Amino acid sequence: MTDVSIRTARPSDHRRIIAVCDAWWGRPVANVLPRLFLDHFHTSSLTAEAGAELAGFLVGFGSPSRPEEAYVHFVGVAPEQRRSGLASRLYARFTEAARADGRTTVRAVTSPGNARSIAFHRAFGFTVTGPHADHDGPGVDRMVFELRL
Repeated sequence: MTDVSIRTARPSDHRRIIAVCDAWWGRPVANVLPRLFLDHFHTSSLTAEAGAELAGFLVGFGSPSRPEEAYVHFVGVAPEQRRSGLASRLYARFTEAARADGRTTVRAVTSPGNARSIAFHRAFGFTVTGPHADHDGPGVDRMVFELRL
């Protein structure tokens, strides 16, 4: 297995990320990552590469409205990299940067049916609550994750 390196994302990574999202999830999900996230929050987002191949990514940012919080919007790990610790490495780097930026909380959400994400976040140390009815609009329930730094 090729070593995986993690770097700060660039706006140009958007095309690479959305090109693999639907295949990695096995369903259409690329629409939840508009280009604006990499245009405006690339310096707080991460890209993981195994050689020239995309191995994973984390798109997150420090909240401009809640200075104590950072938010993880979208994370993906290539199927062949799963269970390698890559997601934990991405989260660790993001949370370290959030802490260094004076943030005291990291938040994220997922759908109630995403058992892998819920289990991962619990194992990483997040408090998991929900499902929260209509969190993202009528009929769009979410599980909410909170990590105190």
